[in-house]
Amino acid sequence: MSIIVTGSIAWDFLMRFPGYFKDHFLPDHLDNISVSFLVDEKERHRGGCAPNIAYSLALLGDKPRLMGTAGHDFGDYRQWLESVGVDTSLTRIYADEFTATFTAITDRSHSQIASFHTGAMARSRELSFYDVPRSSIDWVIISPNDPVAMHKYARECRELGIKFVYDPSQQLARIGRSEFMDSVEGAAVLTVNDYELEMTKRLTGLSQQELLRHVAALVVTRGPDGVSAYTREAEYHVPAADAAALVEPTGVGDAFRAGLLAGLAHGAGWPTALRMGNVAAVYVIEKVGTQNHCYTLTDFVARYRANYGDDPALAVLGAGEIAPALSPI
Repeated sequence: MSIIVTGSIAWDFLMRFPGYFKDHFLPDHLDNISVSFLVDEKERHRGGCAPNIAYSLALLGDKPRLMGTAGHDFGDYRQWLESVGVDTSLTRIYADEFTATFTAITDRSHSQIASFHTGAMARSRELSFYDVPRSSIDWVIISPNDPVAMHKYARECRELGIKFVYDPSQQLARIGRSEFMDSVEGAAVLTVNDYELEMTKRLTGLSQQELLRHVAALVVTRGPDGVSAYTREAEYHVPAADAAALVEPTGVGDAFRAGLLAGLAHGAGWPTALRMGNVAAVYVIEKVGTQNHCYTLTDFVARYRANYGDDPALAVLGAGEIAPALSPI
């Protein structure tokens, strides 16, 4: 199964604020905000939506291809990704740019304030799926990236008949209605969290049911309330998996998308794919950093079973002791 992952490639700078953001915003002065937070910790980690997703896909036994743009400071990062099973042959390096930078401050309630400097990411629009042999692509995920590139990739996937997941996430604030509607048209899956779903409805003027006229499926993550998937034929609701500790939420959504995509791409069916996403996600929230978690397929299956019970459809992961897969839904 050939999966291409597109999206931002970035260095993450993660900081912790020992209080609550909500205590420092005055409701009567939100039109003139001026706040500063003294943080206790600062760490640099490998990040970016595309490598985050690709890393978890590699843990799940795939050999994903990372299609994105990075700067002259990407060398060590690239070597590390290759060492864990991510193919970076479709990643273009620009010697005159820095790799993009994500900066996030997290408070005691796990609320976040973040910023993102594009760097080399702004040149991802220069890449094209027309430069990749069509026969070598089974699935694509279009995760947050340069908005022009995201629009271009979605259009090219549609023209080339490639199944794709459209994951606008934080870029919803930068995408206009016409670009969004053109990008999402024909997507196999649109993924959002519950807040982003409301943003999507407001942006498009469409209801949840009306969105399904344009995409085959809508997946909505709901944090501790689990995840829902809506297709034109059915609905699926899966409770969240249990986390041993809630340490740092950055990258949880990316890991979920990796588990979801691994399940769908290998024909596991919706309930199993949603559960796989949930289990992949909890590994991230238990660590600081988006690629500091690690597990074997045996570990993953055991944790899946601890949360959801036996599931023969997990045979799609290739773990030998699991019973044959069920027919895809």
